[in-house]
Amino acid sequence: MTLWTPDHGLVDGPYKVLLARGEFTDPARGDRVVPFKVYYPVEHGLSSMPVILWSHGFGGSRDGAGFIARYVASHGYVLVHMTHYGTDSSLWEGKPGHPWDILRQTKVPREMTLARMSDVPFVLDSLPQWAKDNPEPGAYMDFERIGMSGHSFGAMTTMTAAGMLFPFKDGSLRSLRDERIKAGILYSPTPISHLTDAPPEELYGPVSIPLFHMTGTEDDSPLAHHGFAERLDIHKHVGHPDQYLQVLEGGDHMVYNGTRGKLEANPKREEHEEDIKVASLAFWDAYLKDDDKALAWMKEKWSVR
Repeated sequence: MTLWTPDHGLVDGPYKVLLARGEFTDPARGDRVVPFKVYYPVEHGLSSMPVILWSHGFGGSRDGAGFIARYVASHGYVLVHMTHYGTDSSLWEGKPGHPWDILRQTKVPREMTLARMSDVPFVLDSLPQWAKDNPEPGAYMDFERIGMSGHSFGAMTTMTAAGMLFPFKDGSLRSLRDERIKAGILYSPTPISHLTDAPPEELYGPVSIPLFHMTGTEDDSPLAHHGFAERLDIHKHVGHPDQYLQVLEGGDHMVYNGTRGKLEANPKREEHEEDIKVASLAFWDAYLKDDDKALAWMKEKWSVR
């Protein structure tokens, strides 16, 4: 069997990648602003390109995980990175002390978490008009082929959009599934056992799309008390059969964001970043471009269910 490889065996794709920045304002939510950053290829000769959303971790922003976005975009995708106000870098920017120390002391109201979750359908609703106003890349954005990914808190946001039941303040479990999202990648999947006593099969079982779970043996949260083992519980209980798992030996929490924070330098960082990029592209090619070779490569290398 011929295994999938990136186009022409290149480390980076064949297309030059440009950036665009902007903000969407939601009048239905008190003029809540959602800043975004778009990575898109040019001079590609393609008729259309899938669209992938990315959601940052706690204290992050639209600028995280650029190494993944540039790589995937260079292979013919449009990536839209969101900033979720209230759980973003504005919590610590300009304040004395290290960001992680500040974030550890920050309590996130459930309403703010739900506001972050609601940013996802709002951005998806807003993108078609932005695409019309920005024909490069808008003319090529295929809104029938949408994926979503996120890191840590952003992985939880992705899980919610994928169909995970989320606990509201009154204790009820509700679905915030967005049917437009066809597949997702979870960089450091984040369990929600600290938010509810519901069993994991009840929470994660309703997920109805293919997911790629990525973590590492040193993937302990710098802000909470869960790590590698707890992240695997999500993979075990997701209902949709197409679930993949990559575990990086020595991989830590921040490798997916492209920054280190207080973590010491990791001698495997470059190796891990290459593994993450290539595996991410294979998953998107399999599920957003219907590439049979990519799907076969995914099932042979990363499927454990």
